[in-house]
Amino acid sequence: MKKLRVGVLFGGRSGEHEVSLMSAASVMKAINPEKYEVVPIGITKQGHWLASAQAGQLLRGEQPLGSSSATLAKGEAVISPPAPQAGALVPLERATTGADASIQVDVIFPVLHGTFGEDGTIQGMLELADIPYVGAGVLGSAAGMDKDIMKRLFAATGLPIVKHVTILRSAWERDAEKATREVESKLKYPVFVKPANLGSSVGISKARDRQGLSPAMATAAGYDRKIVIEQGVGGKKRKARELECAVLGNDDPRASIVGEIVPAAEFYDYNAKYVDERSHPVIPAKISRKQMKSVQEMAVRAFQAVDCSGLARVDFLMDPKTEKIYANEINTMPGFTSISMYPKMWAASGLPYPELIDRLIQLALERHQDKKNNRYSLG
Repeated sequence: MKKLRVGVLFGGRSGEHEVSLMSAASVMKAINPEKYEVVPIGITKQGHWLASAQAGQLLRGEQPLGSSSATLAKGEAVISPPAPQAGALVPLERATTGADASIQVDVIFPVLHGTFGEDGTIQGMLELADIPYVGAGVLGSAAGMDKDIMKRLFAATGLPIVKHVTILRSAWERDAEKATREVESKLKYPVFVKPANLGSSVGISKARDRQGLSPAMATAAGYDRKIVIEQGVGGKKRKARELECAVLGNDDPRASIVGEIVPAAEFYDYNAKYVDERSHPVIPAKISRKQMKSVQEMAVRAFQAVDCSGLARVDFLMDPKTEKIYANEINTMPGFTSISMYPKMWAASGLPYPELIDRLIQLALERHQDKKNNRYSLG
């Protein structure tokens, strides 16, 4: 039987470039070689696309030598490389090794995190090329990436969310004092200040008072035009418990066993996630059976609220005193190393890592086939 050609797409221009390399390496190591032929496709931090040996160099953290031009092809749909130009999102170089330098693939596994990877941009490109791909579509990816829009969708679905305020960078720069009064009129300290569109807790700060709010706002404003300020769960004396649940599926998603992260720092920031090894997961989380069921049900609702597909990890906060659970955010392409929370929660639920990869590829193909039922013209 012919093997499916799976393009594993990794790297990218986001601040999570290195995390993407680790995730992709794990996927490529675990994927079943008897069923799939892996085609590595790398994107440098500058936005250049690399294939074959040069993609492998990027994956190993080496500087790719020379230049490789590649287009992605599925059937007759081809993404043609634009001429290099300043500011281009994907500045590819023209092929010099023949008329057809396209990469023939059956499905793409975009192991890309953060900006330009899970915000709908790469998904839109793959939609135009008519290539099946793993994970959420354009809408689900964009809504899941934007914490402001995400929270509005969660609230519309009836999910409990923490009190928060969204302030535009322009409003903060125009009148910081007015923006500060707005935050303090609606929220109590401590607060968490976040750029609306960024992953891996980059740019997030905890402000315990007005003095800490200003630098926190400035930090977040450096990453995005929208700033989300959330009231801390647990107040000044207690720290919220951080629960996570993995979701898998398309129209009929299911949730995994719930896990808990015990961060080394005050909260699960970038350093606590990827640098400080004292942070550790607890799977399953030490919560009651009723709480476990509640989190799983809310995880599926959150998945459906943003029109997600394929996979997502939904994060929750539990008040340590009242034990009320809040839906905090959804991650449409969570870390995918063998020790990341998403695959670990599924492994604990009875779905091993290689089988999880296989299921995600099948879900991508099923979703693409379902789209074939859509009509795009009156003819």
